Amino acid sequence: MILQAAGLALLAALSPTALLIAAVYLGSARPRLTGLFYLAGAVVMTVIMAIVVLLVLRSVGLNKPREHEPLYGLRLGLGVIALVAGIVVALRKPKPPDPDKPVQGIMSKLVANPGPVSAFAVGILVFTPGVTFIAAMQVIATAHASIEAVVTAAILVVIINVLLVWLPIVLHFIAPAATSRYLSAFNAWLRAHGHSLLAGVLLAAGVILIVNGSLGLAAR
Repeated sequence: MILQAAGLALLAALSPTALLIAAVYLGSARPRLTGLFYLAGAVVMTVIMAIVVLLVLRSVGLNKPREHEPLYGLRLGLGVIALVAGIVVALRKPKPPDPDKPVQGIMSKLVANPGPVSAFAVGILVFTPGVTFIAAMQVIATAHASIEAVVTAAILVVIINVLLVWLPIVLHFIAPAATSRYLSAFNAWLRAHGHSLLAGVLLAAGVILIVNGSLGLAAR
């Protein structure tokens, strides 16, 4: 259970947007304060959604042996959604930025003005759960495990899900100059390849969940 959930959580954590925003905040006038508020927003959203998914799936009894087919049917459905989303992202070319409108959209406006309150809001918006995070929590919620094991696995998923927020912050505390330098260099690569990375993550998650769900249904 834990390894499978952690693997899906790692896929969910591979968000180019989350890392790009972390780099922006760590390069702002108050890098650590802004970064910590960004982390706080990310953690709050992740914890709330983890609890919601756990309660909903446990309430409908998908962790019980008699719910074998609905359990794997849900995984198969999540896989199809992720696969379709990955194909759509891969086929859709990102729009080039408009030089006359350097700041576009609510998210861009919030990020363009770094501050504790706006960073907290951005953390909540960026970490609105996706299919891979829901799939990770679904693995935990439907496992035949003790409450202690479920809580431990859920905490691990939360920690992994916000990996690209807390890891740069920790590195910035240890070596601020080097972290800022490497993040700036890496951001250039992310801006060029982030679209492909997102599509790859969705496609990989889709294939994994479809195979898992199909094998589970076939084993019945």
